[in-house]
Amino acid sequence: MPERGHAIAIGKGRIIRNKAPSPKEGSANTIPVTVADARFMKPLDRDLIRKLVNDHEIIITVEEGSIGGFGDHVLHFAVLEGMLDDGKVKFRPMVLPDRYIDHGSQGEQYEEAGLSASHIEATAMRLVGRSATVLTSARALDLNQMQK
Repeated sequence: MPERGHAIAIGKGRIIRNKAPSPKEGSANTIPVTVADARFMKPLDRDLIRKLVNDHEIIITVEEGSIGGFGDHVLHFAVLEGMLDDGKVKFRPMVLPDRYIDHGSQGEQYEEAGLSASHIEATAMRLVGRSATVLTSARALDLNQMQK
């Protein structure tokens, strides 16, 4: 049986394109994050979701919506299928926060919203128990401190 991968980020469209965190040479502070563009949002590709959950320790969904969105559908399916029952898979949806986001380019808005590639990587690292700092144009965010 192949070794389970660390993390996969699944999203649809622009929000996930080009979001693959770049590996940092020789850095022990990174984990591999696979990125998948979910062209299968509706109807949900159940076979592919099963495979992704079986092949990864961490499932991160990334989307512009929040309540009742793509992440909710993936989580609902995974729960109904019992894919999270053994506690070996961690699931985390990343969505736009429910607050005003300043005008700017789409990339700047994703950065401010915490949906950039570095935020995805930091979320994955936090889920495996490693500390994670995200450098933004404005400041460094220690995600471990934000969770307290």
